[in-house]
Amino acid sequence: MPAPPGTRYGPPMIAEKDIPAAPLVGEAADLARGIARLLHHMGYAALGEFNLANGRRADLFAVGRKGEIVIVEIKVSVADFKGDDKWPEYLAHCDRFYFGVPAAFPRELVPAEVGLMIGDRYGAAVLRDAPERPMATRLRHRETHRFALYAAGRLRRTLDPDLS
Repeated sequence: MPAPPGTRYGPPMIAEKDIPAAPLVGEAADLARGIARLLHHMGYAALGEFNLANGRRADLFAVGRKGEIVIVEIKVSVADFKGDDKWPEYLAHCDRFYFGVPAAFPRELVPAEVGLMIGDRYGAAVLRDAPERPMATRLRHRETHRFALYAAGRLRRTLDPDLS
């Protein structure tokens, strides 16, 4: 149904550039699935491949019942872990930050100042809880709002992939 005459619509709430171009695949996708299941049981709603307000993309971004925010960075290999120096840029955008790794990953590589989860396709466990670093209120509001828009947009694209 076309818009009534004189009706004006603004730009989409989430720009196409905000839609992940390269979703997690293979072992990383399996690990994200298992960790997202754990987060669900912990009371969080998680989205994979979430673009943060600073332009970085979090592998898993989760919001809890009280508005607390968790980011999990997925690493499936030592090379993947050692090649990533951007993770400190995520810290301001969450209350708790974790690395999520497979069970065989050498855990001593993960810095002690962040949390650690291990998992596989079917589930995960917290090996070391992440210290709480409360976010700035304005940034929490901004990221929570973006989270809601992303989630609704992804649902809309699932239900109506032909809508542009």
